[in-house]
Amino acid sequence: MSILIMILMLFALMLIGVPVAVALGLASLAFVATNGMPPMIVLANMVNGINSFPLIAVPFFILAGSLMNSAGITTRIFAFARATVGWMHGGLGHVNVGASVIFAGMSGAAVADAGGLGNIEIKAMRDAGYDTDFAVGITAASSTIGPIIPPSLPLVIYGVIADTSIGQLFTAGIVPGLLMAISLMVMVAWYARRRGYPRDQRFSINRFGTTLVHALLPLMTPFIIIGGIMFGIFTPTEAAIAAVAYSMVLGIFVYRTLDWKKILRISMDTVETTAAVMLIVASSTIFAWILTANQVAEHFSQLMLSVTDNKVALLLIITLIVLVVGLFMETIAAITILTPVLLPVAVGLGMDPVHFGIVMILNLMIGLLTPPVGMVLYVLSKVAHVSFERCVMATAPFLVPLIVVLMMLTFIPELSMWLPTLLYR
Repeated sequence: MSILIMILMLFALMLIGVPVAVALGLASLAFVATNGMPPMIVLANMVNGINSFPLIAVPFFILAGSLMNSAGITTRIFAFARATVGWMHGGLGHVNVGASVIFAGMSGAAVADAGGLGNIEIKAMRDAGYDTDFAVGITAASSTIGPIIPPSLPLVIYGVIADTSIGQLFTAGIVPGLLMAISLMVMVAWYARRRGYPRDQRFSINRFGTTLVHALLPLMTPFIIIGGIMFGIFTPTEAAIAAVAYSMVLGIFVYRTLDWKKILRISMDTVETTAAVMLIVASSTIFAWILTANQVAEHFSQLMLSVTDNKVALLLIITLIVLVVGLFMETIAAITILTPVLLPVAVGLGMDPVHFGIVMILNLMIGLLTPPVGMVLYVLSKVAHVSFERCVMATAPFLVPLIVVLMMLTFIPELSMWLPTLLYR
């Protein structure tokens, strides 16, 4: 009963607008106090939750993405994507998706993609005569590719909580991320034929070569990160530091678009963002510890197996649970709380922890496109200067291809496991 009260208290606090990290901490503290446990146990577990070497990657990946944004690299990426796929019907829609795929290998966060590329993409599409709703919808949907294709902040958090290889998680995200891109481009092609969206520009070898040269060094970033991890040159944590160093070299010495004043501002923003993420992780850790200590995972597993022993039905139930939680809870908090509860059930059904991680993260990315949390929608609402409600309606059709890919990944594990099995096992 105490566990139920704690969970209800958490959602009640969130509904009245209490920040998720504070709500998690207060609900956990209330449980500890009412069960006669020493309050210091809360602080001890919170400190232990963030005392992890892989979590050092979080601030560095955030910093690398911010440096890339401020160095003007996003415009080079957009120009290259435009020269590569702009010749197709609905060209700028395809460019939108292609740019997100490229930027995903640098930022690892959907909000960074939406904020960094979104302004360029939406303005270009509006100027070319595309409907604002279409521009906002495809920009929101394509931004979810960021945390699937490595590097990925949510995959780092999941790897720490699930005690799973982050390198394997990174490689497992490559094929699913490309599948998301293909599905969204199919959706763009359908819209283009239905609404008569034109080609952006004819394909030109000269233009392609010029934009490739201009974007070549930024395009090397994902190869440095993933290649370094795959060939054992550095760990995922060290890869994050390498990404920062490479970003600074590009911004300061190559393009000369960064100065020390900008770097200081970006660093302070990174500190602020990292502090918020770590507070959520710390608060989620004590909440998850309480659930684990009270054998909630075991009871939940027994409950699900008592409902049905059909694997397909159980996987659909797990997917629905993650999807519903993603509607109301911030991604990092959801990962920290749900992983200890759902991972044992998934493993019991024969899912590999790496496979389950990819499915969970994609599921939670869909939550970023839905109210009431929908962080990507809030960002694009400001970028596009349209109401939040209009962003919700504009994005809704693009949830269809993402859900189709989610179902494919859930029931065809080879799609995500083929590459890590080839390279690591």
